[in-house]
Amino acid sequence: MGNMNNSVEESTDLGTVLRKGREILLQGFNWESHKYDWWRNLEKKVPDIAKSGFTSVWLPPAVNSFSPEGYLPQNLYSLNSSYGSEQLLKALLNKLKQYKVRAMADIVINHRIGTTQGHGGIYNRYDGIPLAWDEHAVTSCTGGLGNRSTGDNFHGVPNIDHSQHFVRKDIIGWLQWLRSVGFQDFRFDFARGYAAKYVKEYIEGAKPIFSVGEHWNSCNYNGYGLDYNQDSHRQRIINWIDATGQLSTAFDFTTKGILQEAVKGQFWRLRDSQGKPPGVMGLWPSRAVTFIDNHDTGSTQAHWPFPSNHIMEGYAYILTHPGIPTIFYDHFYDWGDSIHEQVVKLMDIRRRQDIHSRSSVRILEAQNNLYSAIIGEKVCMKIGDGSWCPTGSEWTLATSGQRYAVWQKQ
Repeated sequence: MGNMNNSVEESTDLGTVLRKGREILLQGFNWESHKYDWWRNLEKKVPDIAKSGFTSVWLPPAVNSFSPEGYLPQNLYSLNSSYGSEQLLKALLNKLKQYKVRAMADIVINHRIGTTQGHGGIYNRYDGIPLAWDEHAVTSCTGGLGNRSTGDNFHGVPNIDHSQHFVRKDIIGWLQWLRSVGFQDFRFDFARGYAAKYVKEYIEGAKPIFSVGEHWNSCNYNGYGLDYNQDSHRQRIINWIDATGQLSTAFDFTTKGILQEAVKGQFWRLRDSQGKPPGVMGLWPSRAVTFIDNHDTGSTQAHWPFPSNHIMEGYAYILTHPGIPTIFYDHFYDWGDSIHEQVVKLMDIRRRQDIHSRSSVRILEAQNNLYSAIIGEKVCMKIGDGSWCPTGSEWTLATSGQRYAVWQKQ
């Protein structure tokens, strides 16, 4: 009977967690993690992850892959990867469950590496492994016999044709299996590679507790650097969320792009023309997953890194503001105890003051060297070199560090 109760709890409708808006996510890996017996490493950290207050840990792709990082999947039903064996993965998933932290699976379904050569002499068939698709599962634009892609191409590999009913049926079956293995949340990789309506169908079919999509386009740049106005950039992400039936959240790449320029002494960027935060967070905070860096933008790939001497200002911003903040493994575990402690302190304040994904924001200052705001009328913060503190005796300093300070009401 006990088990039945658990499953009833889990099948609460998809919106519960989104409505509450009290999530804090940990990205639990970087680009090099596959070299380090990763499932075992993370299992040791679960008590600390839970104690720190994370609600979900995004794990790297857990299925068999052609590349060690996991982003070129082949046999979707094999849970042996360079991160560790199926047995070690299941031990980690059990530990997370025991500590009431959800496990987020990295869902890589834009493309899949074939096992045998088919049409045109390329590896676009999947003979000999589960989901033994033929060339009709591969888009015509990437050498298959399927339809054209419903999104952008991930070049050099067969892209999956999600317009095929048999493909979607098989993907939903696989996602349901991942749920039964112990993954509760999903992160959709390269989400601009296929239509968002399919993400909606996959979420409805597998019923994850929480989903987030990686819809990453370039921000708007001019000859001098980043444009002040990134409305068209955030609108693309918002349109994608909308097209998932509002069931998924999305990483707020707009906020990341703006914030990493702002901290260099351009804090005016953090107030848009309407006086609101300029990222997805400013328009649809309950669906905006904020972050500073990930395994692509930071880590050893460093495609678009946050300035390393300013990351605490970045975390002071996302952890006091609406949206759903995400902490990157490297910052939390590899950059020293001081950063770990400072982040945990900010997480504590967020929780104690009940700042959530829809909390209100009043921006007070947004100048070159200073940004300050009051959030939820309970927390007040500043970042930048400029000195500033709130007026009124009801505010007391909650925490501070290099170029940031946070106050709370008595």
